[in-house]
Amino acid sequence: MPLSFAPADADALPLHVIEQAALEGWLQDQPATVVAWVKASGFTGAIGQALPIPGETGAPVMALAGYGSAQTRARKRFVLAAAAEKLPEGIWRIASGLPEAQVEAECFGWLMTGYAFDRYKGQSPAKARLVAPAGVDAARIEAMASAEALTRDLINTPAQDMGPDALQAAVEALADEFGATCTAIVGDDLLSHNFPMIHAVGRAAARAPRLIELRRGESGPKLTLVGKGVCFDTGGLNLKPGNSMALMKKDIGGAANVLGLARMIMALDLPVQLRVLIPAVENAVSGNALRPGDILTSRKGLTVEINNTDAEGRLVLADALALADEGAPDLVISMATLTGAARVAVGPDLAPFYSDDDSAAQALAEAAAGAADPVWRMPFHTPYEEMIEPGIADLDNAPGGGFAGSITAALFLRRFVDARYMHFDIYGWQPVKAPGRPKGGVGQGPRALFAALPRMLNL
Repeated sequence: MPLSFAPADADALPLHVIEQAALEGWLQDQPATVVAWVKASGFTGAIGQALPIPGETGAPVMALAGYGSAQTRARKRFVLAAAAEKLPEGIWRIASGLPEAQVEAECFGWLMTGYAFDRYKGQSPAKARLVAPAGVDAARIEAMASAEALTRDLINTPAQDMGPDALQAAVEALADEFGATCTAIVGDDLLSHNFPMIHAVGRAAARAPRLIELRRGESGPKLTLVGKGVCFDTGGLNLKPGNSMALMKKDIGGAANVLGLARMIMALDLPVQLRVLIPAVENAVSGNALRPGDILTSRKGLTVEINNTDAEGRLVLADALALADEGAPDLVISMATLTGAARVAVGPDLAPFYSDDDSAAQALAEAAAGAADPVWRMPFHTPYEEMIEPGIADLDNAPGGGFAGSITAALFLRRFVDARYMHFDIYGWQPVKAPGRPKGGVGQGPRALFAALPRMLNL
């Protein structure tokens, strides 16, 4: 089903969004037949309830969607989507009950009930369509939905079909769609162009590593997005156990999320000079694989001791961030499925981010609340800098001790950027089905960022 609104002139049935506490008041204004039907059906207004109400012919003439209470809604996102997934196929319009402040987020959630990853097996997404409520920016919401679908598709695709070459093809297709340019530096050319750490991480794989670049726009602030594109992570010679390797197709999540954000920016013509950099590799095992104890010299000239080949994401990002910084950007944003420590700290639902810019962090936090795209600020805690300095090299890619793993990874990356910088350590995966979010790949942060960018860049 298309992730778009139904035509405005469609013959749509009314949908009343009902809070539990408001149900009795709503019923007072209804005919006795409707009251009887609602009571007989056991509809209470709880989240996830959807009740079509038949007319004289037996066909639905309207429906009710449960909206719970303020307390229960605080525990969930996309509450209306929970009802939309249960409505019969047809076209609906919001007739009453949806709070104005929640309209954009709830409409986005509804559109995402139509998403299904069906590349390998037929799926059955929800089929109820919605007419855009009056006053909403339908094009904006549809652009966010298309961007989210791109992110999910990239993460959900297994590495056999989403290696560095396929990721490059996906970026090229996105560039073609929006009139952007896409280039790539591939294989041993990475060495001649001074991207030694991207090459070192990806050289053991059959599919060559590469640095993919997308550009669009010649005026406005310079915005550079850097996404970790580790298409599969075995852990390298520090091989992951099987249960830890099972989800490693999602290690492409940083790249998938920045491409989703880039899609929004291009689709809605945000007036920026957009640059996207994706170091795309597989962290594989072979005779020429990166070894623990190796010391690499990065693009920036900083040396890095390799104490764990499973801490590879920060290595490929570091070279890409150094390149980003050379372009004198106004803002650099990196996104990566970087550390398990971030999941321990905030769980799978929150997107932790790092920034030294208080005003940008505040803008993002406020935008996230309105977009139902939750984020949480983490500290660039400078006293921990000593933890990433091993003594025989400038930096340690995997400091021991077991403490502050997400923070030390963020501090490592900050060493490669002098420009204004924000880093996201995301999960990129929905572990259990939720309204508008099937189990699988998911966007974390792009909608919040898109809403905040006008303030962050003074647009």
